[in-house]
Amino acid sequence: MLIKPKKLQPGDMVATISPSWGGAGDPELRWRYEQGVKRLEEVFGLKVVPMPNSLKGGDHLYKNPKARAEDLMTAFKDERIKGIFANIGGEDSIRLLPYIDFGVIRENPKIFMGYSDVTVSHLFCHKAGISSFYGPAILTDFAENIEMDPYTVEMVNRTFFSNEMIGEIQPAKEWTSERLEWIESNKSQRRTMQKNTGYELLQGSDTVQGRLIGGCIEVLEFVKGTEIWPEQKYWENSILFFETSEEQPEPNYIKYWLRNYAAQGILQRTNGIIFGKPKDEKFYKEYKDEILKVMKEYYLEDLPILYNLNFGHTEPKFILPYGAMAEIDCNNETFFILESGVE
Repeated sequence: MLIKPKKLQPGDMVATISPSWGGAGDPELRWRYEQGVKRLEEVFGLKVVPMPNSLKGGDHLYKNPKARAEDLMTAFKDERIKGIFANIGGEDSIRLLPYIDFGVIRENPKIFMGYSDVTVSHLFCHKAGISSFYGPAILTDFAENIEMDPYTVEMVNRTFFSNEMIGEIQPAKEWTSERLEWIESNKSQRRTMQKNTGYELLQGSDTVQGRLIGGCIEVLEFVKGTEIWPEQKYWENSILFFETSEEQPEPNYIKYWLRNYAAQGILQRTNGIIFGKPKDEKFYKEYKDEILKVMKEYYLEDLPILYNLNFGHTEPKFILPYGAMAEIDCNNETFFILESGVE
């Protein structure tokens, strides 16, 4: 069992960090960071403090993974800070691994959230035995033009400001992956939303429960074989969550990666899988075909798989607490988180 952090309350202090790409500190993107921070303050009533290295810019932070790791450690150590929010993902936070003190994380459980390459930092938390949260980032969801999406706001409130069961995660009614340039002149332009078709059951006929574990499927490849790759016991009776990044990997890669999970025995140990909506819905059908192909190759056609959920590289998005008990109901094509994310 992973330790749950304490819930947030208005007035709490939270930290922003750049564990991967440092673009939040680049002069041309600073407005975007400030817009995201403003939402944390105005929508949720939080006090926001950037960690010392987090706004030193993309080039500096690329060259200094130790500085990024120090920010993470500083945020966990500081008793005033109740939550830690990643500014954005990236591609190289695996370089932080030599500088992580797992004892510091374990002794100071607190809310930590991000997605994409922040998957690596989630596995730092996982290794330390605390639950963290796969969800929105400052520069994307919090800094959404005009206003945050109400679906995301509701999910933040349900996950962090309440210790009630999170409950049923309804599909978002609309979605977008449209890329508007992050320039200040676009600040008042809304992205185009599209009607969401909802969840799709790929296979399975049961109702299953399991503890959540997963992340961005490409990023998980960085950590296989390292000390932060989860032990076998965490895959047992789990519900896996996988999503693909903005790089939109070719469908063949989904097949190769899933075959590895089968070869490790992970697909045989899990109780079910949820897949996030592919960015722009590119390869929507092709990914499904590859997933089903691997399940057939390994005689796993009964494993419940729910597809097209609103998490990862799509907006709006819900939040997945690592280690929380979740449920896939194949008959009703529904997804529930059966406990609170926080205490």
